[in-house]
Amino acid sequence: MPTTTPRGALPLTATLLTASVALYMALVALGNITDFGTNQDFVRHVLAMDTTFKDDDLMWRAITNEGVQDAAYVAIIVWETAAALVLAYGTWLWTRPDHAHARRVSTYGLLMVMLLFGAGFMAIGGEWFAMWQSEDWNGLDAALRVFVLSGVVLLVNHLPVQQGGRSGHRPD
Repeated sequence: MPTTTPRGALPLTATLLTASVALYMALVALGNITDFGTNQDFVRHVLAMDTTFKDDDLMWRAITNEGVQDAAYVAIIVWETAAALVLAYGTWLWTRPDHAHARRVSTYGLLMVMLLFGAGFMAIGGEWFAMWQSEDWNGLDAALRVFVLSGVVLLVNHLPVQQGGRSGHRPD
């Protein structure tokens, strides 16, 4: 009969999945810091809407001021870095006996990632700045992948872990 204890499969799974998203976010932030110009161009083109259909009803949304564009990009990098740190801390907490604290901290980090990729890239970038119209500067598929991965990890983090015994499995 399967059982899950505090040191069992479910906390290990939560630890490793949270660590995976923490690593991903750390690498994304590091890449954006060490190769600043690559995604700076991406953010500038998305905000400028210069590769969209140029519909007059939408183009008023475009942000062409490079200072504002760069400030938005720096804010994204700061958010990515903060999310990576929160998730790294959540990963460490999963290795400790207090899974409620680990769950709470990991939830904050995962929500930070989901807000960035869901609200930031998919909603604001994809819809408000019409990124979906661009063949060259469209990050919607990548954003969706990260959003879904983070959501799955969030769900795993919230599966019930009962201290010292069964995880809700019943014999048939």
